[in-house]
Order: sequence, then C-alpha cells, then structure tokens
Amino acid sequence: MTRTAMTGTMSGPAASTPSFLRTWLIWTAGFLAFPLAGLAGTAIVGRVDSPLSALTGGAVAGLVIGAGQALLSRRRLDPRRWIPASIVGMGIGLLLGAAAVSYRTSLADLALMGAITGLLLGTAQAAALPSLVHHRWVWAAAIPILWALGWTTTTLGGIHVEEQFTVYGAYGAITFSALSGLLLHYLLPYRVAADPPSAATPAEATA
Repeated sequence: MTRTAMTGTMSGPAASTPSFLRTWLIWTAGFLAFPLAGLAGTAIVGRVDSPLSALTGGAVAGLVIGAGQALLSRRRLDPRRWIPASIVGMGIGLLLGAAAVSYRTSLADLALMGAITGLLLGTAQAAALPSLVHHRWVWAAAIPILWALGWTTTTLGGIHVEEQFTVYGAYGAITFSALSGLLLHYLLPYRVAADPPSAATPAEATA
C-alpha cells in the first residue's frame, strides 16, 4: 500500500468529527436570524393579531430565517428553493396557527400555534431539501415539535410573548437551531452534500 493511500485512510475518520462539529456550530449560530426576523416582522406588521398581520409577518420572518439557514448550511441547501419554501410555509403556517388559538399567547396556545406553524413550514422545507435526501418526511415530522418547543422555551424564559411576536425569541431560537442542526446532519451530512468523492490517483489505484 502506498503512503498516499495509507494517509487517506487514516485521515478520513479523524477529519469527519471536526467537520461535523464545525458545521453544526455554524448552523446553530443561525439562531441570530430569529431575533432579526422578529424585529423585521414587528416593524412591518406590528402585533400578530389579525389574519393579514399573521400572513405578512410570517412571510417576512420566513424570508429572514430561510435566508439565514441557506447561508449557513454550507451549500447543503439551495437558496432558490429553501427561501421561497420558508416564506410560503411560515406565512401560511402562522396564519393558520395564530387563527387556531384566536391570537392568544398562553403557554398552551403558543405551543399549539407553533406546532401548526411548524407543520406547514416543515412540509414546505422538506419538499425543498435536495433530491439525495431519502427520508425528507423526518424533517416535516420534526419541525412542528421543534417549533412548538421553541415557543415553549421562550415563554418559560420570561419573554413578553403577550406582545404577539411573529417568531419566538433567543431562548427558543437557540434550542431550535441546535436540535435542527443535528437533524439536518442526519438527513444531509455536510461531506455527502458538499464534498463529492474524487477520482482515485494513480498511486491509489495501483496500491
């Protein structure tokens, strides 16, 4: 066996763990997009207290969050598909979710609103995942749970949710981003998406 082949064999597993950790941390840092999305939504529609404000505020928040996720996905997500899916999914999701709880902001109401929003958002985003993802339904099934958890964490953290924000705050955003980052790695590992296998060198081929 040549020195080149031996080096490649030994370095592969060792490099995978740092790559996963770095990729997950970059995705998790995307929680910063959530406060920005909330500020943008509030600036445009104010409180989420009507169908129009829910639809518009959700779409604006979806635009900011979707753009942030696509940017920090390390080329795993196509922004041309991911951002529109996030806009539509969150806009319609918040419209239906907020209406289902009559725009109330108790812990139970926000958890239910989050689950409904996440159902629409997760389904739309799952459809926007790359074709190589075989179990995209897992994303669609998990996002309602994680979105409800985001609202729950934010409410328990003492954030003034009675102001009817378009999206949950930093506590919920960190929770969602950390857990969804693990899920995205399971469905779409960075190396599979961004580093296609290279052709074998002559030295490797003759080892």
